[in-house]
Amino acid sequence: MGFEPPQRLVRALGEMYGDGAAADWLDRLPTLTEQAIGAAGPDLTVERVAAPGGRSALVLLVRQADGTPAALKFAPPCAEPERERAALAHWNGWGAVKLLDASAADASGALLLERLHHEVSLRSLPEAKALLEAAGTVRRLWVEPPAGHPFETVAERTGRQAEGMRAAAEADPELAPLVDAALAARTELVGSSPELLLLHGNFRQSKVLSGERAPWLTVGPEPLVGERAYDLARLVRDRAEDLIASPGGPVTARRRVKRLADSLEVEQARLHGWTLFRAVESGTRALAEGRRQMGEVNLEFAGWL
Repeated sequence: MGFEPPQRLVRALGEMYGDGAAADWLDRLPTLTEQAIGAAGPDLTVERVAAPGGRSALVLLVRQADGTPAALKFAPPCAEPERERAALAHWNGWGAVKLLDASAADASGALLLERLHHEVSLRSLPEAKALLEAAGTVRRLWVEPPAGHPFETVAERTGRQAEGMRAAAEADPELAPLVDAALAARTELVGSSPELLLLHGNFRQSKVLSGERAPWLTVGPEPLVGERAYDLARLVRDRAEDLIASPGGPVTARRRVKRLADSLEVEQARLHGWTLFRAVESGTRALAEGRRQMGEVNLEFAGWL
């Protein structure tokens, strides 16, 4: 089938994985879609590409043989779609989009998912309501991981990320105080992790979409195992660009840490520490990828904590 991937996806993949690797995978997409559709059988009808779509995967809107709407998701191998498959299979629709085909993936690595309203996320709600709904959704995901699971730990993922943060500080000494504080917080947190639960890994308002089976369901996990405070830390930073533009931003940011920690019974100091680490990591990574505005927003937010 012929189609043009959304430009938002093309730009984002180039930023995350480099233009060469992104172009290679994008060039292979027509073949991958043919493989996935062939593996699904002749009863899967393709309607259109979901646009503008996300920043990490291509989603085709399809219909199954009985007319049920579904979505076929393609992500590059470096995004580890098989770990996403494993997490969605374990959640089995509890708080998350349902995986419709839990069998082993074909060569395309595509995921067949229930179709949600991709154009309606929690970001469409007022901030207070969005945070309330987000908290109620993410707590459903925090379950014991399956035996023999393939997921990395928070300590492993953040250990890899720390290397990029140190490199950023060496390249720009002005970043060193924030990077040092974030790395010190990580060292203390991983040394005393209180729990090992299955986490979404990249949970934020835009990852929670409206559905038919449930009002709100999570999509796009980058699953790992660890403590709830790590998973909640990305949500604290949601709509950071709006906070940066408001005079009461620093106070609002600190209040958000307390409110979310209290509502989900997470230790406030641990949520504060992981929020600092994740904001600095995101900021330094964005700068390295050439997304200067986003990098500066994240680092300014980190400085408020």
